[in-house]
Amino acid sequence: MVQGAAADAARVRAPVGLGLDSARVRARMVERLRSLGITDGRILAAFAAVERHLFVDSALANQAYEDTSLPIGFGQTISKPSIVGQMLQALLLDRPQDRPHGRWPASSATPAAPAPVLRRVLEIGTGCGYQAALLARLAEHVVSVERVGALAEKARANLAEGMVRNVQVMHGDGRLGAPALAPFDAIVSAAGGDELPAAWLEQLAVGGRLVAPGAELRPGVQELLVVERHPSGVTRRLAGEVYFVPLKSGAE
Repeated sequence: MVQGAAADAARVRAPVGLGLDSARVRARMVERLRSLGITDGRILAAFAAVERHLFVDSALANQAYEDTSLPIGFGQTISKPSIVGQMLQALLLDRPQDRPHGRWPASSATPAAPAPVLRRVLEIGTGCGYQAALLARLAEHVVSVERVGALAEKARANLAEGMVRNVQVMHGDGRLGAPALAPFDAIVSAAGGDELPAAWLEQLAVGGRLVAPGAELRPGVQELLVVERHPSGVTRRLAGEVYFVPLKSGAE
């Protein structure tokens, strides 16, 4: 009987090895992102710190650190880490480092967290809150607008569980931005289309940068558009290819 009880206990004992909360699991994801061209140490530090499994349903947690998109309900998905990294790298490219001696070491898989690079960031499309949590490590304050009320609540809960305190999640029409809290020195959108809403450009501070999916280049592929505001106007350039859900009006 004792031997049988011991065998039963062994079967239900928690598995030995790396858990989803292990920094080493995230470090492997960071190295994979580096190999895919995400090389900014500030961004890699954020990916190393934020626990992606907290932002997906428990049934999908074993896939949390794969480079794949996952459903989060309400017809939405959490984007692949490599796509999120591409967006963030376009947002930070050529921005000064907040360290006195240049870039973070390229050889470090889990670099220490740098000081915030940005003051105030607007995110369009909170989703489950994962990208907002990454932005929270790059900015002093993040304002994130989500049009689906239930998703906004889910994101707030996920961010609270991850102890992310400098993100303000708002339920509303992302096309309108957050005019009462403007201007923003960075805007990033997880939805897009052929035309950028005029409100976003109006809320972008001089010297600020906006990153968003733009026009569809071919089925399933959109251009990644980078817009910068200067005293004399705005400039636009392309920074690769992505694919996101269409930008919709209204809130639900």
